[in-house]
Amino acid sequence: MKHQKPQTNFKSLLYRSGFILALLLPNFAAADLSAGLAAYQRQDYAAALQEWQPLAEQGDAKVQFYLGVMYYKGQGVPQDFQVALKWYRLAAEQGIAEAQANLGVMYVKGQGVAQDDQAAAKWYRLAAEQGDAIAQLDLGLMYTNGQGVAQDFQAALKWYRLAAEQGYAAAQYNLGVMYTNGQGVVQDFQAAAKWYRLAAEQGYAEAQYNLGLMYAEGQGVPQDNQAAAKWLRLAAEQGHSRAQSNLGVMYANGRGVPKNDREAAKWFGLAAEQGYTTAQSALGVMYINGLGVPQDFQAALKWLRLAAEQGNSRAQTNLGFMYAEGRGVAQDNQAALKWYLLAAEQGNSRAQFNLGLMYANGEGVPQDNQAALKWYRLAAEQGFAEAQFNLGNMYFAGKGVPQDIQAAVKWFRLAAEQGDVRAKLTLMLNKLDQDTR
Repeated sequence: MKHQKPQTNFKSLLYRSGFILALLLPNFAAADLSAGLAAYQRQDYAAALQEWQPLAEQGDAKVQFYLGVMYYKGQGVPQDFQVALKWYRLAAEQGIAEAQANLGVMYVKGQGVAQDDQAAAKWYRLAAEQGDAIAQLDLGLMYTNGQGVAQDFQAALKWYRLAAEQGYAAAQYNLGVMYTNGQGVVQDFQAAAKWYRLAAEQGYAEAQYNLGLMYAEGQGVPQDNQAAAKWLRLAAEQGHSRAQSNLGVMYANGRGVPKNDREAAKWFGLAAEQGYTTAQSALGVMYINGLGVPQDFQAALKWLRLAAEQGNSRAQTNLGFMYAEGRGVAQDNQAALKWYLLAAEQGNSRAQFNLGLMYANGEGVPQDNQAALKWYRLAAEQGFAEAQFNLGNMYFAGKGVPQDIQAAVKWFRLAAEQGDVRAKLTLMLNKLDQDTR
């Protein structure tokens, strides 16, 4: 379960249209604007343009901003970013914060103008200094990413905070991320949870997800699986794939919710269909074992392959197992070896152990005790009990390594301490444990 980085917003242009016009109306002579505003609100854009064009050409800054919106979105006119840019610039140069912010967006995206992050930062700053919350967020993002400005987490924190204190959910979320990661501020999980909660209560899915993780892990809040499940569900119901996958884990394990394999498979499936590899891998395992779904090796193979091809090491390991056992596919040790190797090189201990077995037994590869020893050791050093036992056996028998009883006992003990019955019996029957203490 991992917290997310600050999110890019860049939806200023869409936000600053429609009914926002009504909110801005008190800044104008109502008699001059009312006809155009009424037309715009009933989506009669041609009439709105007819009313507003003369005012814009006379230098009315707010109307220039509105025309920028219409040309940007193609409302009553052909969509034309260059003309939109012209009107935004005229309004921005007269100090209209919304136009300054939207001009920043167009420079970031290279719409109607050459892409230019430094120019974007300039316009965002002018709007942000007037208190525009969206511009404050976007300027914070530029400082976070070192985009158009030198990377500066403290400056980012400043702008996020200003927007967050205005109640802007995306900024509250990003401020939470900064506290989580200790960027520009001392790491503080309680402060992070505070800001995530404020955003989460406004329905911000990323914040709901991160707050769910904090309850699951007891970071900044008391550990509470029920609260974790609540927040993960709220994010999951908005289509948040990582929340869906984690909610599936909670149902699979009965954490914060009653154990329910069918519900687990449902949430894994929703996340898997969005391409989330962790969920694809988990869903594949559900199909292998018939948990919450009918046992179906073909379906398992499909989901494991999708995740494995994206580099998910658990899926690669399980796909290797499918080939090794011939489940849902013709038995193929070479294919099993390929998938185990990909996972083992990422540090997956089970894949490392399985590779050790294949080399020890000459399955898909020439028999090679030294290669087996190498892979067993890598898995054993990660605490994989079966690998510890097999490594102990290799030292005990002198396979791939000079015989070394003390090394054998070391690995047998480690496996035995994890409950490996074979290791316990080996130590007891050979009186190794007491002889080497």
